[in-house]
Amino acid sequence: MGILISTNPAKNYEVIGSVNVSSAKEIKEKIAAAQKAKPLWKELGVKKRVQTLRPLYNELLKRKKEIALLTTREIGTPINNVLADLAWDQTYFKWFLDNGEIYLSDEITYKDGKQTHKIVYEPTGVAVVIVPWNFPWANFLWGVIPNLIAGNTVVFKHSEECPLSGKLFEEMMNRLGLLKGVFSEIYGDGRVGDQLVQENIELIWFTGSSKIGKHLYEIAGKKFIKAVLEMGGSNPAIVFEDVNIEKVVNKIYTKRFQNCGQACDALKRLLVHKSLFHEVSQKLKKIAESVIVGDPEDEKTQMGPLVAKRQLDLLESQVDDAVQKGARVITGGKRPKNLKGAYYPPTILTNIKKGMKVWKEEVFGPVLIIVPFETEKEAITLANDTKYGLGAYIFSQDKKRTERVASKLNAGAIDINMADHWLACNPFGGYKESGMGREHGAIGFRELCQVKVVAIG
Repeated sequence: MGILISTNPAKNYEVIGSVNVSSAKEIKEKIAAAQKAKPLWKELGVKKRVQTLRPLYNELLKRKKEIALLTTREIGTPINNVLADLAWDQTYFKWFLDNGEIYLSDEITYKDGKQTHKIVYEPTGVAVVIVPWNFPWANFLWGVIPNLIAGNTVVFKHSEECPLSGKLFEEMMNRLGLLKGVFSEIYGDGRVGDQLVQENIELIWFTGSSKIGKHLYEIAGKKFIKAVLEMGGSNPAIVFEDVNIEKVVNKIYTKRFQNCGQACDALKRLLVHKSLFHEVSQKLKKIAESVIVGDPEDEKTQMGPLVAKRQLDLLESQVDDAVQKGARVITGGKRPKNLKGAYYPPTILTNIKKGMKVWKEEVFGPVLIIVPFETEKEAITLANDTKYGLGAYIFSQDKKRTERVASKLNAGAIDINMADHWLACNPFGGYKESGMGREHGAIGFRELCQVKVVAIG
């Protein structure tokens, strides 16, 4: 049996703990237990399933500081940012618990005195939930809790980058006293995940890269089972010439650089009308150079490290490619000499060409590219020039224009000006290689179900 080691990217990769990698035998046993438990978990009904899960919400409230500190040490996110994320996660968790019964109840579709027709939302079965490391608690919460509320049993795998967080979440779940097989967890890298999805399952729920998502979709297709996939993104933001930059520049900065730029739904390509290009670039440069990069356990720190050396190496290769092809570094662009670990400063690049990796690929780190445009049509063309389609941002005081442009962008969620789509009631997912299906909201619950029509006469 192998060992999965967890290291601290802020402390020169010092070891902070380890877990045992799950064996093929253990995986089979947990899938078998999930299959055995699924009829009993289904028969419990939504209301009782929610009642069973609600104590976990209360435990989250009690253990927020513990969860936050572990996240900071495994992932590198500054402690204050993690605590803010957990407060936000509470709202999602509460929404799931409070609304599951509403959106999973039987729905009358027809009634005429002679017969009544209804939709029944039934569990799909055994769900494999595989999530990434960038927001350890949120990714666990979004994948596991709605599935359990919908009546699916879950075998869960967290990222190999945060195994200790995964272990903590498993311990918290075990305190609920669930029937054996309703929830279980395995540990390991992608090879372990591959073993897991080859077993006797009915649903794959995945958040992560487009490459892995497409691979899992192929497996789901061969098995003829459902897959809900939330994958990569390269979100554009369009800044039109009528914008008051002072009002929006902080949102632009935050949407790109929060969590050290490690978010699938982050703003990654900034498209600015040529009349504002210099002003926007300089204001963002000023903010970037004022940010405190350092130890994420220090409450003064505003940006910590990337999650791992491999992530740092990939980011550097993307920036180096851009510079070699003519990109201009406005600020950043080199590792801080005074910090040991996976540190990289907020970096802004201009003079971008379409052949550069920073334009074509998802950039998962604190690097922003800024590109000028002249016309609305050009801005739309640039925004859609990507294989991704997770989200987008539009900044303009012209309401008709913002709605017109929004209708032409190929993205699953679009924020206009200071609005923010992040509410648990809103479905989340993307176009193109950003995914398939939706999570959150009524649609997200129903994605996890078999839809049955019962006609009663």
